[in-house]
Amino acid sequence: MITGELKSKIDKIWDTMWSGGVSNPLSVIEQLTYLLFIKRLDELHTLKEKKANRLRKPIEDPIFGEDAAQQALRWSHFKDTTADVMFATVRDQVFPFMKTLGQNTADAEAAQSTYSQHMKDAMFMMPSPRVLSNVVDQLDSIDMSDADTKGDLYEYMLGKIASAGQNGQFRTPRHIIKLMVDMTAPTPKDAICDPACGTAGFLVAASEYLNAHHRSEIYRDAESRKQYVEETFFGFDFDNTMLRIGSMNMLLHGVDNPDIRYKDSLAERSDNEGDDSETYSLILANPPFAGSLDYESTAKDLQRMVKTKKTELLFIALFLRLLQTGGRAAVIVPDGVLFGSSNAHKALRQMIVETHKLDGIVSMPSGVFKPYAGVSTAILFFTKTNKGGTDKVWFYDMQADGFSLDDKRTAQPDKSDLPDILQRWKNVPFDSAQGTGEALRLRTDKSFLVPKAEIAANDYDLSINRYKEVKHEKVTYDAPKVILERLAKLEEEITKGQNVLKGLLG
Repeated sequence: MITGELKSKIDKIWDTMWSGGVSNPLSVIEQLTYLLFIKRLDELHTLKEKKANRLRKPIEDPIFGEDAAQQALRWSHFKDTTADVMFATVRDQVFPFMKTLGQNTADAEAAQSTYSQHMKDAMFMMPSPRVLSNVVDQLDSIDMSDADTKGDLYEYMLGKIASAGQNGQFRTPRHIIKLMVDMTAPTPKDAICDPACGTAGFLVAASEYLNAHHRSEIYRDAESRKQYVEETFFGFDFDNTMLRIGSMNMLLHGVDNPDIRYKDSLAERSDNEGDDSETYSLILANPPFAGSLDYESTAKDLQRMVKTKKTELLFIALFLRLLQTGGRAAVIVPDGVLFGSSNAHKALRQMIVETHKLDGIVSMPSGVFKPYAGVSTAILFFTKTNKGGTDKVWFYDMQADGFSLDDKRTAQPDKSDLPDILQRWKNVPFDSAQGTGEALRLRTDKSFLVPKAEIAANDYDLSINRYKEVKHEKVTYDAPKVILERLAKLEEEITKGQNVLKGLLG
């Protein structure tokens, strides 16, 4: 999480830009993101140089060329120039260079990357050489080598705009994203989609998982690498700023050309949009739940699946539409989805349980999304089958996520259920005959299995409190006669004390 030192640095940079004339908070975030991206490019190139020197080989996939003109574009070079020179360099050379990253130089017009398409509208808005020089000096003191730092910075900057986005979006904590990715265990064969991708946090985490567990397969040959960078990651959003930041994020993590595009996922498709039904094998998402939409603006095929205006239900219907048969999903939902009493709530839950396969539910404490929101949420894991398959549903009652559950969200590494959740999830494919796995756990434990028949009998209520048993410790009280005798003794002592006090007062 964001530290006090990092917070104070960003506050100071924010004040510098604000006093310099950049008054729109979104513009501040976007300009700072560009500068952080430029700084990170130089750090990545430096790492490539060190590796090449150590191995005594040419630099692999260099970001900057060896000529003087290209070297002048590096953060470590222009940061020491005068304010006027730096301003001209960044505005006229670095910024245009940044926009072209990811292009296929052999056929730039025909094969522009998603990143370069989103960046074509990016604008350099630093108001003066003095402001740019000041901001660069302050950013230079921030170590960007830690992969978490970029997320921390953006998380804190988002908090400066509002407690939650205008459309109900707020940043998903990275440790929750990592848990969901680890539990779904992506493979190189997966087509991974986030229909409300924002800054592409889920897609980045999935790419990190694939690099850690399947690197040899991903980079086996040119064809497998092409599939990884162009045919594995898909994201939609209707905020151009988010699309730019998400594309930068993916590019920094080695994914040159993910399919990240402008799209209102719940809206009716236009005639020139292709049908993406049953396209993806894995969906990872924490979509915004803004309330209600108009029937007229919502996709008709989603309305046929579940007749509702509520976005939290429409998104789940969307996930089912987008998934291939056999595809799986790990998505965050507000608790109301699990126990809502409307016909649409019940119909959707029944569809997941009876028509598809509900694998598990992790109930999260309400403080996980603070300081942005205090809403109670859960992670829903399901597989699209179109022919049922739900036998027993795995529930886990998360009590702690490694951070305090107040607005400060202080790190508490000794208080985290996340390793236990992942370990128990791996034991869900159980063999009850041999007494292994989760089959033998009681309803009083943190995790347990609930038969489908019991869920159906409870009107498909999926809230963990419906099935969890709470063990109450037996409390023994004294007999009423003993309590009355104790009260009489106390009254006697009080009377004696009052008489003594009266004597002292004369």
